Amino acid sequence: MMKFMFVCRQCRTEHSCREQLWRCPCGGLLDLLAAGAAESAEAPAGAGLWKYRACLPIDRDENIVSLGEGNTPLVPLEQNGRSFWVKLEQCSPTGSFKDRGASVLISKAKELGLRKVIEDSSGNAGCAMAAYAARAGIECHVYVPAATSPAKLVQMRSYGAHLVLVPGTRQQTADAALAAAEKEYYASHSWNPFFFQGTKTIAYEIREQLGNRAPERLVLPAGNGTLLLGVYIGFQELLKAGQIRRMPRLMAVQSERCCPLRAAREQDRWPPQDCSPQPTLAEGIAVASPVRGPQILEAVRESGGEILTVTEEEIRAALRLLGRSGYYVEPTAAVAVAGILRLETSLFARETVVSVLSGHGLKAGTAIAAILEQD
Repeated sequence: MMKFMFVCRQCRTEHSCREQLWRCPCGGLLDLLAAGAAESAEAPAGAGLWKYRACLPIDRDENIVSLGEGNTPLVPLEQNGRSFWVKLEQCSPTGSFKDRGASVLISKAKELGLRKVIEDSSGNAGCAMAAYAARAGIECHVYVPAATSPAKLVQMRSYGAHLVLVPGTRQQTADAALAAAEKEYYASHSWNPFFFQGTKTIAYEIREQLGNRAPERLVLPAGNGTLLLGVYIGFQELLKAGQIRRMPRLMAVQSERCCPLRAAREQDRWPPQDCSPQPTLAEGIAVASPVRGPQILEAVRESGGEILTVTEEEIRAALRLLGRSGYYVEPTAAVAVAGILRLETSLFARETVVSVLSGHGLKAGTAIAAILEQD
């Protein structure tokens, strides 16, 4: 059974994770420091991510808040001469991989006795947090950009969430939520370290589904880093436990219209200069200044990975290819496949490459309809 402790990335102070903290009193980001080996617990099929109960930071089973998340399929796919695997996270209860993080974070909020949480989101994280908070009987306030997809707003409202529509950019929405979080518990998918404990289970499942081994390469969309950092944490734990031989190379994919990670890598500085975001089809990763940006860059570098950017037309093309293969996903989910199509075809003959379809197309019908009208 793993034991967990908060550790601040800024001042290195340790805190008990039984405290109602989402950041260090010094203002720094918190990580969860785990002691003990990762376990690949045996459990019946369909048990979802809570089959890894021994590796998750919840003390008592009665506090677990679940909607059946996890245990998503990993299926082979071939596109343009490239054979790879995709994990179907769009099959999650609210339609995105963020259900994993919400399940663990809201379970901890329940364990801490919280009655209200706030979150900010461009859509998927807000939907997930609203659903799991509803399941737990916790009041949920979600700050969203005023231009958020109507389908996602309806979904959040259906769970009873209180929506705060913020005019302006995604960053302005985050700033508004951060100000409100001075007085409330911030169930943030980027600040709050419990969220990453849910998304790390994707790594555990991929290992099992590939026959107890890690892929050579993981190609993932990257905005706030909740998917990439979670997978990195999971594979780090598996490596430490001796359950895999090496860390997969992490390939972070961003839209050319909003690519602060690529700009920072090229300039060797954070935050990067002259990185002005523009509107992009990949709205789910349109984050101009991810709060864990340096941590994302560190994970990519330490894994021997890369940061790729793709054009709007490449995103459209990948979305069309996925649709013709039977997968209806939102444009953000197509970003990683667009990145895969940029890799050399010969690489796939010697490496196992895995990606994640992060969100369902039903959340972005208007945007997808516009793309299809161009065919």
